[in-house]
Amino acid sequence: MLTRTTSNKLRILSLLLPGLIIFGIFTIYPILKLFIMSFFEWDLGSMFEQSFIGLDNYKNVLMDETFRISFVNTIVYTLVTVPSQIILGLLVAVYINNIPRLKISFRLIYYLPVITSWVIASLVFKYIFNTEGLLNYFLKDILSIAENNIRWLDSRIGGLSVAMLLGIWKGIGWNMVVFLAALQTVPKELYEAAEIDGAVSFTKFKNITIPYIKGTILFAVVMLTIGGFNVFTSIKMITGGQPAHQTDTVLTWMYYKAFSTGEFGYSAALSFIIALVLAILAIIQFKVLKRDS
Repeated sequence: MLTRTTSNKLRILSLLLPGLIIFGIFTIYPILKLFIMSFFEWDLGSMFEQSFIGLDNYKNVLMDETFRISFVNTIVYTLVTVPSQIILGLLVAVYINNIPRLKISFRLIYYLPVITSWVIASLVFKYIFNTEGLLNYFLKDILSIAENNIRWLDSRIGGLSVAMLLGIWKGIGWNMVVFLAALQTVPKELYEAAEIDGAVSFTKFKNITIPYIKGTILFAVVMLTIGGFNVFTSIKMITGGQPAHQTDTVLTWMYYKAFSTGEFGYSAALSFIIALVLAILAIIQFKVLKRDS
C-alpha cells in the first residue's frame, strides 16, 4: 500500500517525466553531443569516421585571425549597444511614467520595433543604407549633400555601425517596458519629500530613481550582454560578414565554418569557448548584482 506522500511523489514524477524526456532529447543530448564533437576531427570529409584530436579544435579557434576579428566585432557591438539601449530605454521609461495621458499609446509606439521581425527589420535597414539605397538617394538626389553614393555597408566600420543602429532601435522598447515596471515601484513619498527639500528633477532622478532601480539596471545589463554576444540575424542579413569576413560576429563566423566549410568540430569548439566567456561575464555581473542588492 503506497503512502500518500509516495503517491504524491509518483504523481508529480509522472507529470514531469514527459517534459524531462523532451528536454533531455532536444536540449541535454545535443549539448553533450556538441561537446564530444569539439574533440574530434568532425567535418564533411570525415563524416562517417572521426578521429580524436583532443584540444586541437580549440587551439585552431584561438589561433584563427578571423575568429579574433569576429570576437572583437562582437565585443564592440556589445559595448556600444548595451549602454545605448539602457540609457535610451530608461529615458523613454521616465518620460512615459511622468506624462499624464497617452501612456498606452507611447508604450505601443516604442514597443513596436521589439515585436518586428529581425529579418524584416534587417532587410529594411539594408535597403536604407545600401549603396543604391534610400539614404543615398536623399543625400545625393534630393538634398545634394553628397556628390557620389556612399558605400555604407562596404567597410567594417560602416557595416557594424548599421547593425548596431538596428540593435539599439529594436532594444529600446524592451528596456522601456522593464524600466517602466521598475519605476512604478518607487514610492511617490520619496519624490514628495525631495520636492519639499527643494530638489530639482535631475537631483530626484540621480538620488532616488537610479539607486532604487539599480537591481533592474544590472539585470538589464546581464540580459543585453548575452543578447549582444548572440547577435546573428542582423549581421547575416545586412552584411553577410563582408567584406572578407571583416563584419562577422562569433555566431555568423561559427555558422559559416559549420555550414559553408563543413568544419563542425571547429564550430563546436567555438561555441563552447563563447559559452565559457558568457558564463564568466554572467557570474561577474550577478556577483555585482548580489552585492549591490
